[in-house]
Amino acid sequence: MNRRIMILAMGLILALATGCKEDSEAPSDHTISKNGSMHKPGLYDPENECTGCHGASLRGGGEAPSCYSCHSQKW
Repeated sequence: MNRRIMILAMGLILALATGCKEDSEAPSDHTISKNGSMHKPGLYDPENECTGCHGASLRGGGEAPSCYSCHSQKW
């Protein structure tokens, strides 16, 4: 396998392993698509709008993934 294909494959595996939710996997109230992941209205105020499901630290909880799996240390 050439190096370029190997790097692309590793990137795909890493993206899949991070837990970013695709459109079909997100709850129905997540109606705003950003880079292929669905977000709930209020996404620009995550400390007030997202902590109910994603946890106080936005690191996920229950079915909700960590916001950091897609956004790194954005907040």
